[in-house]
Amino acid sequence: MSRDSPAAGPAGIGRRELLAAAGVSVSGALAGCSGILAAEGNQINIAGSSTVFPVTEAIASAYTQDNPTTNISLSKTGSGGGFGNFFCVGRTDINNASRAIAEAEEEQCGNNDVTPIEFPVATDALTVVVNPDADFVDCLTVEQLRQIWRADGADRWSDIDDSFPDAELELYGAATTSGTFDYFKEEIVGEETNHRGDYYATEQDRTIVQGVQGSESAMGYFGFSYYSENPDSVKAVAVDNGDGCVEPSLETAQRGEYTPLTRDLYIYVAKESLADPTVRDFVRYYMEQTTSDLIAEIGYVPLNEEKQAENIDKLESNIDEVTA
Repeated sequence: MSRDSPAAGPAGIGRRELLAAAGVSVSGALAGCSGILAAEGNQINIAGSSTVFPVTEAIASAYTQDNPTTNISLSKTGSGGGFGNFFCVGRTDINNASRAIAEAEEEQCGNNDVTPIEFPVATDALTVVVNPDADFVDCLTVEQLRQIWRADGADRWSDIDDSFPDAELELYGAATTSGTFDYFKEEIVGEETNHRGDYYATEQDRTIVQGVQGSESAMGYFGFSYYSENPDSVKAVAVDNGDGCVEPSLETAQRGEYTPLTRDLYIYVAKESLADPTVRDFVRYYMEQTTSDLIAEIGYVPLNEEKQAENIDKLESNIDEVTA
């Protein structure tokens, strides 16, 4: 299995210096050449979801502090972009994913002799945000959100509520390669309706923060972690799914109250990569961290011990198969 290293480049993240010191390289795209460490078997390549990115970033940083000869290359490509362009063609060992792998992606992986193993790693409260000065809106129904985000949807705030300003909506959201896009479309827009295309689509969640922060008419959506990092820059909107307004939080997600935008987050590991002792050691470490406070500090709900044990059993079973 060929594993190409991400190219060096700016990541626009606050922990860049720490990651560089720890041996975690972060980039926006994956390059087509392996480095010296990869040839020595100390290279791990990861792409995929920007939502899961902060979890893997933090765990990779902690891991490489204790394992300085390991180089972990980490890239934001979106869940779908990671599966289709890197993981299922054998270029990465792990794909971060904010949704389950699709049937077509599984088929693509199979055609390239890549066997994906699914591991849930956290729970997210996908969050709708508006400008902090948008004091006219604190809660929206699922139907109002559908009116805004469906194809040929509302153009102005007043289109969804007469009491809202007669101002044009300025929308920021996930790119179509993103698992967040897929989940939001399925749960809010609906499977039978298209997500609108006239919005600013990006894999860079901080770009969404900046866009919403810059306009009182703006709205965006992304994983709760990015809201928890920017609670003074953007305002979270409560969602009414028929039982009243519920604000996104770790507590409402854990209790199952924040519907329909509570979702599982995953990593997918290529079974074939577990033949590499560096990869399997890192994945073992990753599984150990999924019940830790680290996950909550990032802004997601950690796994319970039962789910963690299921992950570890699945991992060890697959390791036994590839090392037998």
